[in-house]
Amino acid sequence: MSIQAQSNSAPAISVAMSVYNGGSYLTEAIESVLAQSFTDFEFLILDDGSQDASRSIAESYASSDPRIRLIARENRGLVASLNELFDIARAPLVARFDADDICAPTRFARQAAFLAAHPDHGLIGCDTPYIDAAGAPARNPPIQRPHDHADLIANLEDGPLICHSAVMVRREAVMAVGGYRPAYRHAEDYDLWLRLAGRTKLANLPEPLLHYRISPDQVSTRHMVEQAQGAAIAWLAYQLREAGQPDPTEGQSALPRLAELDALFGPGAATYVRRRVVDRTLYSPEALAGDGWDILLQYAAEARSEVRLWRTAARLLRWGRPVHAGRMAAALAGLAA
Repeated sequence: MSIQAQSNSAPAISVAMSVYNGGSYLTEAIESVLAQSFTDFEFLILDDGSQDASRSIAESYASSDPRIRLIARENRGLVASLNELFDIARAPLVARFDADDICAPTRFARQAAFLAAHPDHGLIGCDTPYIDAAGAPARNPPIQRPHDHADLIANLEDGPLICHSAVMVRREAVMAVGGYRPAYRHAEDYDLWLRLAGRTKLANLPEPLLHYRISPDQVSTRHMVEQAQGAAIAWLAYQLREAGQPDPTEGQSALPRLAELDALFGPGAATYVRRRVVDRTLYSPEALAGDGWDILLQYAAEARSEVRLWRTAARLLRWGRPVHAGRMAAALAGLAA
């Protein structure tokens, strides 16, 4: 279903927001878009089969503001939703936005002005201070993002250097690289940035134009291991493309298993991916109790000289996991884990 008819003239910006059970913060998010100083936009809200009040909240705004177009359907996941939003967007510029964040009033104006002045750039992000669940400034220190293209490329492996919810991008650039790839679920944005980097310039404005909400139930927390693994494989694929070689994940619906990586990407690929996952999960009790545990144990057997891994064994003991701590110590000592 879709609410609101389209006007004859295309807007300057299409705002693309997918929401799934985001009713807790959706009102504040929508109002921050409607309060933009730049007003020539269409606001595409795709309700991805929410079971809470998200759809009714979006419907109430769509009924009173003709710029809002609501698409409501069954749940298909974020990647499918984003590709659908880019497919139906009518503007040459698309502003991504998540349903729990807050736009500063000048966000669209500043980003559109940058892209107008820099036709060689296909994407512009911005600085994104953190807020907590209540909307207050969070204690987490803000990410120090590189601002110009050269610095972004130089540091692109490390990420997260571009905030997905805060980007404005040329629609044609995204469509030219095939949109979001379903194999990279939970790392779909990083994979897209890497593919765009081979075709256009990327940058971040040094201004806090979006407030990024952090909460225990957000995707980057719940799917930390899968996200880190996908990001690491995306980097390996980027390196192959840069070397003029085919991307083995192109056209795939799922990423290869760790055991397959060395054959696809070259010797050391699996160890590299395990290290990248460990980098993200060492201080997460939840990740190390779940999918991250086997990856950590295998990496410990491969990289026994890393002092931080012995500290992790001690940390597991403090967390009340003596069996895990013992298996970790055995792997580090080169014994059977």
